[in-house]
Amino acid sequence: MLGCLILGVAALVLLMLLRRPSNERHWSPDQQRLAHAIVRYPAVRVEDVRNFTYGDDGSYKPRYETRQYDLRELDSVWFVVERFGSVPGIAHTFLSFGFGDEFLAVSVEVRKEQGETYSALKGLFREYEIMYVVADERDLIGLRTNIRKDQVYLYPVSTTRGKARKVFLDMMLRANSLADQPEFYNTLTNTCTTNIVDHVNTIAPSRVPFSFRVLLPAYSDKLAYDLGLIPNREPFEATQERHRIDPIAQSRGITNDFSRLIRERGGSSEAGAP
Repeated sequence: MLGCLILGVAALVLLMLLRRPSNERHWSPDQQRLAHAIVRYPAVRVEDVRNFTYGDDGSYKPRYETRQYDLRELDSVWFVVERFGSVPGIAHTFLSFGFGDEFLAVSVEVRKEQGETYSALKGLFREYEIMYVVADERDLIGLRTNIRKDQVYLYPVSTTRGKARKVFLDMMLRANSLADQPEFYNTLTNTCTTNIVDHVNTIAPSRVPFSFRVLLPAYSDKLAYDLGLIPNREPFEATQERHRIDPIAQSRGITNDFSRLIRERGGSSEAGAP
């Protein structure tokens, strides 16, 4: 009996290891297209920037755009934490980059097939691919604040303009590489937060040490606070409350000046010297 069980487990592990990631699946309509960046420094042309509009019932009108950015105008980086569900430690994190009054959000996500739902347990066993969603803030942030009505926090990142540019470029190049070499998502080792940490540590080695708060991203803002990556001049609870944006987003709506409005309470941020 025990021998049969061991053989069964071994067979499942072998089948899992034999699976290969692919970009050719029946993807959920909102995750069908992968963004692609063409870099001719200082210009960056980003194709398939997602800018969906959403109905209150979660329905959406697809829209993809091609946008052009000048890296010399990149003057701020923002860390977004979305808390959802009732399980402690669960959250989604991503970054948004400010080019003056225009913002581009980059979110590392599970790439789901049609009809597929996320499971942290399945995420350990090569069940999902991973993708970089590059999108307008009215899409990526507005979906979470106004449609899903989750708790969302928007923190200015303390960094230099030079490092901000390097992180942005590193994320764009990784988004490009996933189109050529797809990867499996892994609940522990290849997630939204672990990828952000990898990008930061690529630019500044060991800037973010290993921590359980990376594995449990609902605590990642406290880690960033402790490391001085986000404002930490007042107690963490006050900082957290100051940068919570879902109430103001819901009261003002997803308007053309959405990005400005959600920053009114927490103040603006500008990256420092080049």
